[in-house]
Amino acid sequence: MLAFAVSGCAGNQSALDPQGAPAIHVEHLIIGIVAVCTLVWILVMAMLGVALLRGRRRAAQAPAASEKSITMAVGAAVAATVVTIAALTVASYYTTRGIGVPAPAAVTITVKGQQWWWQVFYAASGTDPGFETANEIHIPVGRDVRLELQSQDVIHSFWVPSLAGKQDLVPGRTNILLLRAEKPGVYRGQCAEFCGLQHSHMAVLVVAEAPEAYERWAAGQRQDAMPSSDTEALAGREAFLAKPCAACHTIRGTSASGKTGPDLTHVGGRRTIAAGLLDTTRGSLAAWIADPQTLKPGSNMPTVPMSSVELRAISAYMKSLK
Repeated sequence: MLAFAVSGCAGNQSALDPQGAPAIHVEHLIIGIVAVCTLVWILVMAMLGVALLRGRRRAAQAPAASEKSITMAVGAAVAATVVTIAALTVASYYTTRGIGVPAPAAVTITVKGQQWWWQVFYAASGTDPGFETANEIHIPVGRDVRLELQSQDVIHSFWVPSLAGKQDLVPGRTNILLLRAEKPGVYRGQCAEFCGLQHSHMAVLVVAEAPEAYERWAAGQRQDAMPSSDTEALAGREAFLAKPCAACHTIRGTSASGKTGPDLTHVGGRRTIAAGLLDTTRGSLAAWIADPQTLKPGSNMPTVPMSSVELRAISAYMKSLK
C-alpha cells in the first residue's frame, strides 16, 4: 500500500498577522473600518434605547414638537452617515495608494492561475535567464516584489493575507500586486475566488528568505535538472520520458518539454505538490502519479497506466529533482 501525507506545511495565513508594508496598510484599514462600524452600532443601540425609554413622554407632547424632533434626528443621522461613508472612502483610497507597486521593483514575477494550480515565471535579470516553477514563490526579505497576475482559464484571486491584499486574475488582462516581506518565513496563500471543483485545493506558498539565500535558490532554479547517480532514479528517468508524462511536463536538461502541466525541473525541492494538497515525499509523489483523480477529482492530471516497478522508479526520479 502506498503511503502519502496530506500537506501540513506550516505557514502564516492571517490578515491580522501582517509581515510586510502592503499587509500592514490593509490591517490598518480593517481595524479602522471595524472600529467605525462598532461605534456606529453602539450609537444606534443607544439611540434606540433612549427612544424606547422616552416613548411615553413623547406621546404626551404636542404633535408639532414631536415631528420637529424627529426631523432633526433624521437629518443628523443622514449627515453622520454621509460623513462616515466619506471618511471610509478616503481611507480606502489612501490604503490603495499605499500598496501601489513602485517602478523599480527588485524582482518581477508573473503568476498565471490555472485550474487548479499556480504557474510561476521569474523574469530574466541582466545576463541571468528567467525560469519557471509552480505553486511556490520565493522572494527576498526587505525587497519590493512585483507580481504580474494573469489567468489561463477562469477568474482566480491571489491572496497571501500576511503579505498583501487580494488581487484578481482575469483572463485577457494583467493585474499588478506588490509583495514585500519584512522577515523570513513561509507564508501560505490561496485562491480567494471560486474557480471550479478544486478551488479549495489551490494553495500557494510564499517563501521569504534573506537576499543571499534567495540568490542561491534562484541560481539553482536556473540550472537544468541534475542527473541522479541512483540506479532506481535513472530507471525512473527513462520511464518518465517513455510515458505520456513528457508530453505534458517540462524537465529542463531532458527531452521532456510539455507545457500543459507544471514544470518539474526541480519538483523534488518544493515543499508541496498538487498546489498544496500533499507534502513532497516519495510516497505522496507515488500516490499522486498512481491516481490523481482520486486525490484531486477534475484536475487535468490523467492517470497514466504503469507497473508498480515503474511507479516506484518514477517517484524516486521525481524526488531526486532538486
